[in-house]
Amino acid sequence: MSKNLWILMAFVAGAVLPIQAGLNAKLGKAGGSAIHASMISFVVGLVGLILYILITQQQVSMAGLKATPMHVWLGGLLGAFYVSVVVLAFPHLGPGLTFGLIIAGQLIISLLLEHFNILVAQASAINVYKIIGVVLIIVGVVIIKKH
Repeated sequence: MSKNLWILMAFVAGAVLPIQAGLNAKLGKAGGSAIHASMISFVVGLVGLILYILITQQQVSMAGLKATPMHVWLGGLLGAFYVSVVVLAFPHLGPGLTFGLIIAGQLIISLLLEHFNILVAQASAINVYKIIGVVLIIVGVVIIKKH
């Protein structure tokens, strides 16, 4: 795929997160449990992924999975933590503040991962422009919180 298509897909993926959070928050309210709503969200996602794998006939390397270090499997727990926190925070903070904070956290950790070449394909040193970008995001979060 072209880089422009990946850019569009990443943008759309980010754009649907507040919608997913709102839907999951409503599900949590209807069922009386945000954690159950998170679990239901993962189950529905699992069914969707299974259908996609079956339709597209995706293959997996069992040998590669068996050789994977144990810490790599923590991604699933981090995903569950993320979805659960969003479902819990969304009704209290609203979409703007919730996702402003999420984006700020993502950018800060992303810069550190790239700078120290952790879990990335290519290292990229932190520079003044990247710091200014993160500071602008944080300022935006503060403005959203105050108004």
